[in-house]
Amino acid sequence: MCGFEGLKGDGNMKIAGFQKTSFVDYPGIIAAVIFTPGCNMRCGYCHNKHILSGNVELVDELTVTDYLSKRRGMVNGVVISGGEPTLQPDLERFASGVKSMGFKVKLDTNGTNPDAVKSLFEKGLIDYVAMDIKAPVGMYAEVCRCDIDTDSVLKTVKYLQANNAPHEFRTTFCPELTADDVFEIWSSVVKNSDFYLQQYRQVEGEGLPHPKEYVSAAAERIRAAGGKCVVRGL
Repeated sequence: MCGFEGLKGDGNMKIAGFQKTSFVDYPGIIAAVIFTPGCNMRCGYCHNKHILSGNVELVDELTVTDYLSKRRGMVNGVVISGGEPTLQPDLERFASGVKSMGFKVKLDTNGTNPDAVKSLFEKGLIDYVAMDIKAPVGMYAEVCRCDIDTDSVLKTVKYLQANNAPHEFRTTFCPELTADDVFEIWSSVVKNSDFYLQQYRQVEGEGLPHPKEYVSAAAERIRAAGGKCVVRGL
């Protein structure tokens, strides 16, 4: 298993990074993005590896909330990303505070904590979920470089689909995956939901990205089979 440190709840949300304005992270909404430290995966393509251990310099929560209070009307949403935000003991309290300020809240998650996702939705604390599907079920350990409870991942998928929770599923087309793997993800895991195929950006020490034509053809194969698949990052 992959461990993580520095995530004890103490009434302060752990924030390892803060992007004040984004036009692309929350569909149709100008949003601020916070990045929480710690993750239970170690994907080779991750561009936030510096915050995964949890042993990082943190941004004071008040710095974030003060900024948001001054930008209401210009910034309309807050994206809680990571790392893996559902590892944070203070996530619900923070999301509740952001909602009370009038912001929409989007959660980026790897789906390994279905109970947290369910609780956040049922308490009205999040408005949208972007869930990363890392690989076909049988390849999770290879791509995530950890032992992962894929039953929990599938439970989160089924919850989002069954409860009409606003969501999207997305897969980074990393070097470990083939077009057949991507088609399997769509056909066996996320069928009938919006599916985004994200081009992998090369990370030092990892493989090369697939050619753009290969990525586009993989998405077209899904669309030809009746799926909704959009490519990002080409």
